Amino acid sequence: MPSVFHNLKYALRGLRTVLSTERSFRILSIVAVLVIIFALIIGIEDDLLVGLLLIIILILSLEIFNSAVERLVDMLAPKTHHFAKEVKDLLAAAVLLASIFAIVIGFIVFL
Repeated sequence: MPSVFHNLKYALRGLRTVLSTERSFRILSIVAVLVIIFALIIGIEDDLLVGLLLIIILILSLEIFNSAVERLVDMLAPKTHHFAKEVKDLLAAAVLLASIFAIVIGFIVFL
């Protein structure tokens, strides 16, 4: 049974992989850092900060999940197949919905 340290090593390796290979994840990460810095500068309330952090983690986690499943689909269906395309589109839609929700939350928090 792998130790906690091995699991952490694997998770950090996955994070390094997504940061080095996925442009959209890097962009989302930069935006997330800027939003957090701005929130800290203006001194938003703790409960609002927690809400922002939750939605940021949700979006970044969905993007990682999206990237992982896209790679799996590409491996299983190297030729373009309509089901493979649908799977990718559905995952992209999940990220889009979470991003729209984040924008709405951002307006509520910052305005």
